[in-house]
Amino acid sequence: MTRDPRYDVLFEPVQIGPVTAKNRFYQVPHCTGLGWLRPRMVAALRGMKAEGGWGVVCTEYCSIHPASDDLPHPYASLWDDGDVRAHTLMTEQVHEHGALAGAELWVGGARTANLFTREVAMEVDHMPNAVNFPYQARRMDRSDIRELRRWHRNAALRARQAGFDIVYVYATHHYLLAHFLDARTNTRTDEYGGSLENRVRLVRELIEETKDAVGDRCAVAVRFSADEQGSDETPVIGEHRDMIEMLAELPDLWDINIQDYSREMGASRFIREGSLEAYMSYVKSITSKPVVTVGRFTSPDTMVSQVNRGIVDFIGAARPSIADPFLPNKIEQGRIDDIRECIGCNICYTGDSTGTPIRCTQNPTMSEEWRLGWHPEKIAAKGSDSTVLVVGAGPAGLEAARALGHRGYDVMLAEAETTLGGRVTLESELPGLGEWARVRNYRVQQIQSMPNVEIYPANHLGAEDVLAMEADHVVLATGASWLANGRGIHNPSALEQFGPLESIFTPDDILQGRLPAGPTLIYDDDHYYMANVIAELLRQRDIPVALVTPGNILSSWGGKAGEQSRIQRRMLELGVEIITDRGLVGFDGREARLECTYTGAIQTRATEAVVTVTMREPNDALYHDIDSMLAAHDGPRPQSITRIGDCLAPSIIAAAVYAGHRYARELDTDVNHDNRMKYDRVFFDEPITGGT
Repeated sequence: MTRDPRYDVLFEPVQIGPVTAKNRFYQVPHCTGLGWLRPRMVAALRGMKAEGGWGVVCTEYCSIHPASDDLPHPYASLWDDGDVRAHTLMTEQVHEHGALAGAELWVGGARTANLFTREVAMEVDHMPNAVNFPYQARRMDRSDIRELRRWHRNAALRARQAGFDIVYVYATHHYLLAHFLDARTNTRTDEYGGSLENRVRLVRELIEETKDAVGDRCAVAVRFSADEQGSDETPVIGEHRDMIEMLAELPDLWDINIQDYSREMGASRFIREGSLEAYMSYVKSITSKPVVTVGRFTSPDTMVSQVNRGIVDFIGAARPSIADPFLPNKIEQGRIDDIRECIGCNICYTGDSTGTPIRCTQNPTMSEEWRLGWHPEKIAAKGSDSTVLVVGAGPAGLEAARALGHRGYDVMLAEAETTLGGRVTLESELPGLGEWARVRNYRVQQIQSMPNVEIYPANHLGAEDVLAMEADHVVLATGASWLANGRGIHNPSALEQFGPLESIFTPDDILQGRLPAGPTLIYDDDHYYMANVIAELLRQRDIPVALVTPGNILSSWGGKAGEQSRIQRRMLELGVEIITDRGLVGFDGREARLECTYTGAIQTRATEAVVTVTMREPNDALYHDIDSMLAAHDGPRPQSITRIGDCLAPSIIAAAVYAGHRYARELDTDVNHDNRMKYDRVFFDEPITGGT
């Protein structure tokens, strides 16, 4: 297939100072949970995006000095020659595919406590740690500012030595340089404070000095917020337009974002594609330099519109490049239907939040490029002529069938329901989760084009049925069911006084259309999205809702995905009563008994119904039935029977997709089950001897 001419503009080269990007696809700096800790993994991850057609591929935030240390959140660094060698691993792979490599130089300020390096953080003024650590940053004097400028210049020189083509001055996201710009945080009375010109001075100096140091060979980009503050409905541009006008022609590129990170990185439940346009559409009118911004762009038509209307020169992406590193190539090759569109679940962001390798619901190969050798578009051919029966067409079963089909196996996919998708199909009908259906849609579309994969909907198989199909391998992806007995983290066993059953509901009941009619208490011991999405659904039907959790904050895991504040705000706007630090310990149909998680004190609350969102139990009865039948079975038997996804251990959708993919990858291969992956760590040449 050939490229649709409507998208030709996306593949035009664009000059950025002394370098030229081959197209308009720009992977902006984004965290990976890898950083300097795992250089081989991050190099392979970035290199894969270059292979997939991205014209520019950038690092995550890259510390210029040990005084900017963000562990346990992994970051990149350019402190010394060792870092230069580590980054060269990335730039060589990026250049191999004709892409430019960008390094985002970063100074943390009060947002970093420097827990690893134990350096004292520096700021525009004395300031408490911005992420609630019991530390403070000290006020910078003039000599500190001179040192900072020297550190930044040295890091830029190291970036050039490492092979980077674009070097950033990072002046946003509430880090140090942003605090110099902001009149609310910059209360200095010297030449770096007071007037707008003075507050912009340090950023101007860093741009000029970076260009002086590396501008002969490297472009200099500035990452900058287009707005000062404001709500979703009413952006407040404030002084930021004036700042950009003052600096308009100094950098070679403007990378524009906004102050509200929960919107810039917003989950699809709250924020739609192209959401930054209202904030930054003015930027190109005041600079002749190329402009890039993000917007979780997945539609090539939206991308073209952004360029043709003069909003941007580059299509910036973080999450879409994670979900499909080959998105540009697929557009160029006319394979639009093969794009794995980002669903906006923000599971990728939890990697940075937890200090672990980034993962993706849509792309199970993310972070596995080096340590497992997984490629998002390539997979080894089948290792035998075996046939495979996959029972269950939820996210795990669909991905297993898709990847097995890609390998060339003959696959039978049986699903008890008339529709495919399992929990994804059901959950995508809940408020705000419509884009999650892309997990199903992509895999079904791929499978339907594979003649070696047969789909059998509305087939509820028993053990005899499974064995009668005489498949060589059986994969059980039959999902899980939510418990209705209150058992979970707070209650390690089922509640004894919990009923009547007609007044108790689970998420499965809600998803199947069985809803309470009167005042309802939703008990959230799951701490993610399910309880609060159900609360939103019930409030849409004018049902009074109290949302109770034993946690000290609503949806604590939602915080890892960058959406907790929006979840809480949505609940408050809907009139949901939020009750924290209380465990549900009983319900008699009229009153719920709540236990304080700190004191054990009991209080009662009148309610007509309880929705219990605690834990799920695997639907593994079929597995055990087959196992029992095989014990007395004399006929042909499968070579393997394997449970995957929620049928084995209930988890997030991303884990189910990964489980299906892993099964398909490993079938008929030699896998060391004691240690199946490489570890990105330093290996010493000399033997390690014991200490005293």
